[in-house]
Amino acid sequence: MKKIMSVLLSLTMFFGLISFAVAEDSALDIQFNADGKFKIMHITDTHLNVDNVDASVFAIGRGCDLEQPDMVVITGDNVENHQDTSETKMLIDKLMTVFQSRNIPVAVTFGNHDSEGDCAMTREELMAYYNTYSCSVSVDDGPTLSGCGTYNVPILSSDGGKIAFNLWIFDSNDYDAVGNYSCVQADQVAWYKEASAQLRADNNGEIVYSLAFQHIIVPEIYDVLKKVDYKGAYIYEHHYNAGEYYTFDPAQENRGTLTESPCCGYENFGQFDAMVAQGDVLAVFSGHEHTNTFSVKNQGIDIVNSHSTRYNGDAYSTQYGYRTIELNEADTSKYTTDIVHWYDIFTIADSIELSQAGDSFGSQVARSIAFQGVFQKLWNQFTYIIVKMFTGRTVSYSY
Repeated sequence: MKKIMSVLLSLTMFFGLISFAVAEDSALDIQFNADGKFKIMHITDTHLNVDNVDASVFAIGRGCDLEQPDMVVITGDNVENHQDTSETKMLIDKLMTVFQSRNIPVAVTFGNHDSEGDCAMTREELMAYYNTYSCSVSVDDGPTLSGCGTYNVPILSSDGGKIAFNLWIFDSNDYDAVGNYSCVQADQVAWYKEASAQLRADNNGEIVYSLAFQHIIVPEIYDVLKKVDYKGAYIYEHHYNAGEYYTFDPAQENRGTLTESPCCGYENFGQFDAMVAQGDVLAVFSGHEHTNTFSVKNQGIDIVNSHSTRYNGDAYSTQYGYRTIELNEADTSKYTTDIVHWYDIFTIADSIELSQAGDSFGSQVARSIAFQGVFQKLWNQFTYIIVKMFTGRTVSYSY
């Protein structure tokens, strides 16, 4: 049970145990490197199926080799959940093998699609299967909390002597009783407040700075977008309130691009307010919207959306990719982040090199992304420029 584990963490770590939130039999250390750095790769909305799995996992592996992350966080809508459980497990196998083969720790939680409808495997069964891989540091929080996959992953200092940072992983669930998108529930919020307070108490009363990860974005994103009374380019209708339209507010600290309406939960049990009150969370990262790559600050917390991490073989999905997040032990009150698109990391030269190495499939994927990505990237940049020229609005900000 997570509440007990959070209390036991402070007692066990001083005896050299670092197994909190780590799958059984895992020997992976979650701690800052000797140089004080720690890099996270955020992967979300892979939506793996038989049609896209091989190209997607190849691209993800390429990203891992380039970034050399210390940890991967996967935030839902991971694989297609088939009636035939062997097919679902095959998709998970292909995804997790990317990280297992590279000895990268992985924290997994779920989205609205992972177990919706008449899927054969429950969230709990899915989590159990992810945890058959020793690279998984994921936790099934048990029946005491809503959903499956709400836990925290402490990151130890480079010398292993204390908890230097923390990651909150939340299952934002799937749908509410009437079919709207769900959210982090009241019992999960209560658990977070208790666990956060315990971490602080175990750290001599000092805040343990943290990042939060979940699938569905918090509804407070709309508080820091600009409400307008018309629809237009890069202006989107509120997901629930018809006739309300939103875009970037130039008065805010904006990063990235808003390309679709944020699809938050309809209900709100005070998760974001609790984070503001606790003062430990620097940013809350989500997925769910496949092309949104924005970051907007609200009451000192960055609300961040990452794009889908899959490649479907078409030009449109060359703009998908992953997010990197870098921490520095010297100042854990700050972090840096960047968005990487597939078209940023594959070139024709890569395709030729892979072909010469005998990897014909990898060569084909690299060539497809490189060629198609040129047009997608140019189109994206063209639309940003046109909107700026004719409206004066900036719709894409740098990180």
